[in-house]
Amino acid sequence: MFESLQERLGSILNGLTGRGALSEADVSAALREVRRALLEADVALEVVRSFTDKVREKAVGAAVVKSIKPGQMVVKIVHDELVEMLGAEGVAIDLNAPAPVVIMMVGLQGSGKTTTSAKIAKRLSERQNKKVLMASLDTRRPAAQEQLRQLGEQVKVATLPIVEGQTPVDIARRAVQAAKLGGHDVVILDTAGRTHIDEPLMVEMADIKKVSSPHEILLVADSLTGQDAVNLAKSFDERVGITGLVLTRMDGDGRGGAALSMRAVTGKPIKLIGTGEKMDGLEEFHPKRIADRILGMGDIISLVEKAAENIDAEQAAAMAKKMQSGKFDLNDLAGQLQQMSKMGGMGGIMGMMPGMGKMKDQMAAAGLDDKMFGRQLAIISSMTKAERANPDILKHSRKKRIAAGSGTDAAEINKLLKMHRGMADMMKAMGGKGKGGGLMRGMMGGLAQKMGLGGMMPGGMGGPGGMMGGGMPDLSKMDPKQLEALQKQAQAAGLGGMKGLPGGLPSGGGGLPGLPGGMKLPGLGGGGLPGLGKKK
Repeated sequence: MFESLQERLGSILNGLTGRGALSEADVSAALREVRRALLEADVALEVVRSFTDKVREKAVGAAVVKSIKPGQMVVKIVHDELVEMLGAEGVAIDLNAPAPVVIMMVGLQGSGKTTTSAKIAKRLSERQNKKVLMASLDTRRPAAQEQLRQLGEQVKVATLPIVEGQTPVDIARRAVQAAKLGGHDVVILDTAGRTHIDEPLMVEMADIKKVSSPHEILLVADSLTGQDAVNLAKSFDERVGITGLVLTRMDGDGRGGAALSMRAVTGKPIKLIGTGEKMDGLEEFHPKRIADRILGMGDIISLVEKAAENIDAEQAAAMAKKMQSGKFDLNDLAGQLQQMSKMGGMGGIMGMMPGMGKMKDQMAAAGLDDKMFGRQLAIISSMTKAERANPDILKHSRKKRIAAGSGTDAAEINKLLKMHRGMADMMKAMGGKGKGGGLMRGMMGGLAQKMGLGGMMPGGMGGPGGMMGGGMPDLSKMDPKQLEALQKQAQAAGLGGMKGLPGGLPSGGGGLPGLPGGMKLPGLGGGGLPGLGKKK
């Protein structure tokens, strides 16, 4: 999401932050580059003009705080304007109306209305405990009504029975009536689309609106649409009157300009974004968090929320007990890999961590991707219970059998076992009763405590390897002697001297905010994220 824009703006603003003082010419040159980056990302010209004018106005002659460099001040102004452009606050779907609340989904054909309708229905029924009814008003596209019925079964949400020959307006009327009789809280009307905006489509939308009186009219738009997205949003808003936007395919490699343009031009909030094909691939839109991601500042809050959603509290407690006894077998490693996959895989997690977005290319070059997790899980699945519990019994003949069963080779199995040994050693260091173990335990969970996840396990959200059960130490509160002791301990556990990936964290990122002396992220050396071991 916004990858190309993130790279361009990141390099432009990094050039500014390194300087002691900025002249008006420096700001103008940087804004020229920002303008070009936004235009290349398919942001509408009028939106770009307005954005750069506002930034220039604030940046030139801005009151610079003594402790902040002028370059950092410009980055802050750009960030604040991005948030303003995307809508200062996140806005959720409004259900504050007499039941049944009608939500009307509109948009062009192929934008993902039907799938998004099912995702919203699942979200409302599971998270807000609402009784939802879905109805397909698309009588033109072959099997569109059948598609919604099947999606309804998949997400366990009721759909209106299909009656052949009815017009979209008749179906809308019947859906509202059925919802009243059935005691439903919400009705989602999935309307028909066209390949382009035309008069019959708009007349049909207006007629449906008249008979169903929707409380929310959500325009579903493909975020890869580019410049045309603005005309689309304007047309629907003028003719039908939309209350919010839902952007689909935000996980694609699109440039994200549609998101910036549509919100700025229509003044309507982006309420949700689609982040994948699966039925839970839907997120609320938080302008500040998205702006943070665009400028490479990470999105720790969303990462913590994902962790809270995906981590099983009972499993976490069991893992904590195991850690305290210093045990960590291959079943535990498999659990950690599955947790990471649920949280969006390596790319998803790294993209939300401050200063880590730039490392994706380095990781890809080193072969560290989500396919690697799949191969490692396949290896573990091909082992017997005894082998998973006690990896030391794995000799050549057993490895040969496992390689054949998992479609890998002995070298990959050896890599996995080496990584497991490093993590198991770290568990012993963390759980040990010696001096070092006590220090490690004392420092665990600082970050998680701050974020309200401290009660989950000793390390809060972290895990073996610094992601899900081991937690991240609160390094900002340690004195140099404690940091030195932690570093020695990490080296003893095979953590490669707490270095980053090849080349460490980029100088622009400088590690996590608040780490003294620009320290690198712990756990990304040898026993950190699965598979990030030192090369031979």
